[in-house]
Amino acid sequence: MESKTFALDIGYGSTKCAYRKPDGKVGTDMFPSLAPFRAPGSVSASGGAGFGNRDVVTVTVNGTQYEVGPDVPLNAAYGETGRVLIEEYVRTDNYAALLAGAVYRAGFSRIRRLILGLPVHTMERFARELKERFTGKHEFGHGPITIDAVSVVPQPLGSMSYASSLYPEIRQKRHDYLLIDVGYFTTDWVYVSNFMVDDRRSGGRPGGSSHVLQRIAANIGKEYERPVDDIERIDVCLREKAKFRFFSHELDLAPYLAEAQQLIKAVIMGIGQRVGALQSVESIILTGGGSDLYYPALREMHRETRIQLLESPCFANAVGFLLLIESMPALH
Repeated sequence: MESKTFALDIGYGSTKCAYRKPDGKVGTDMFPSLAPFRAPGSVSASGGAGFGNRDVVTVTVNGTQYEVGPDVPLNAAYGETGRVLIEEYVRTDNYAALLAGAVYRAGFSRIRRLILGLPVHTMERFARELKERFTGKHEFGHGPITIDAVSVVPQPLGSMSYASSLYPEIRQKRHDYLLIDVGYFTTDWVYVSNFMVDDRRSGGRPGGSSHVLQRIAANIGKEYERPVDDIERIDVCLREKAKFRFFSHELDLAPYLAEAQQLIKAVIMGIGQRVGALQSVESIILTGGGSDLYYPALREMHRETRIQLLESPCFANAVGFLLLIESMPALH
C-alpha cells in the first residue's frame, strides 16, 4: 500500500507516527522506542494456555533481527531493553529498526514523502545524513519499502504546527509564544514572534524525562542498597500515579520526584538563559511526553506567564509533522 505522506517522530522514549487513512482522517500509532534483539526462542509465539500474543514485529537491519512494538518491554530483562540514549542515536541500527517497524505496522510499502524530526541541537550534524540514509529502496524483512523523498525538521516545529492548528491565534503576528517540548532524553524549545521562529532564542539541550527517572532510580537504589535498572516501570508508575514495587516494598514515588525537581529546574533555568525575559510572551506552550513532570516546576518559576499544556502531547510532533509535510509543495 502507498502513502503520499508519512510523519514519524522517533523519540528516545517512544516512536509515534501519523498518516492519512483512506477516509482522509489522521491515523496514528505509538510504541516504546525499544528495539531489543529478537530472542532465539519464543515461548509466547507458541500460543495456547490462555495467554495473549505480544504485539511486536520482527525487523532485520544489517543482518540482525530486532523486535519492535507496544509489547516489547515484556521481553526486557536486567535493563537490556534495547533503548539507546546517545546523541548519535539516529545513526544506530536501533533507530532504523524503529522506523521500519512503524512503516510495516502502518501497512505501507511505498511512501512518497517521509518527514522526520531531530532535536534542535543535532539538526546540523544529522539532517543530511538522515535524508541520504532513508531515501530509496529498503528491505527490513517483510518486503521492500520505497521512500521517494525524506524531509527533516527540528522536532518542536511539529508541536508548533500542531498547536497553531488548535489555537489559530498563534498565527496572529502581534503575539509571541514560547513552546517547550520535553522529550525523553532532550528538551527543545522554539520562540515564535510574529509567527516567525526566532533562532537566537530557540534551542535544545540534553535533559528530559529520562534524567528524572534515572535520578529517582539512583535514589531508590541508594536507599535500599540494591541497583535499580527498571526506569521504564518507574515511568509507568509516575504516569499512572501508582506505587512502585521494589522486591517486597511498595514505594510511593512522590518524595523521590520531589527530590528530582532540582534537575528539572536546572533545565528550565538553562532555557531562560537563552530566551531571556518573558514579559512579551502571550503564553508558554508545554508539550512532549515529559510535560507533566515539568509543569509544576515551570509553573512555580513563571507564575506571571500563562502556561498551556498541549492536548495529546505525545502525538503533537507527529501530527504536526504531517500537517507540515502536507503544506509543502508536492513532488513532481
